[in-house]
Amino acid sequence: MTRHLISTGSPFEKTAGYSRAVVDGDWCFVAGTTGYDYASMTMPETVEAQTRNCMATIAAALREGGFTLADVVRARYYVTDRAFVQKVFPILGEHFGDIRPAATMVVCELNEPEMKIEIEVTALRRDRE
Repeated sequence: MTRHLISTGSPFEKTAGYSRAVVDGDWCFVAGTTGYDYASMTMPETVEAQTRNCMATIAAALREGGFTLADVVRARYYVTDRAFVQKVFPILGEHFGDIRPAATMVVCELNEPEMKIEIEVTALRRDRE
């Protein structure tokens, strides 16, 4: 299989020179994904809404590459405030509770002040029966 680049059509991808995801063989590497609604190019106010947008964008990128959330083996979460950790845990659990990828959460600054969370994942294609 050749390398396949996946884009959301976001202007950030072109400007910064990156892909939303890169599929290479049985692996899919999804770039750090923030909570933008790419249809309206708006950022929700709450970390919960941003987290849901992150997960929707990631799931769509995985689908385009022939993967599902069940294929995720590694997740990295970046939040801008410790107070957000307990707010996003239940949302992440809705998506990854049964999958349980290896995960790390870091409290840090992000590129823009309106960004409250960024998520990146790595997926390994599983045999489907």
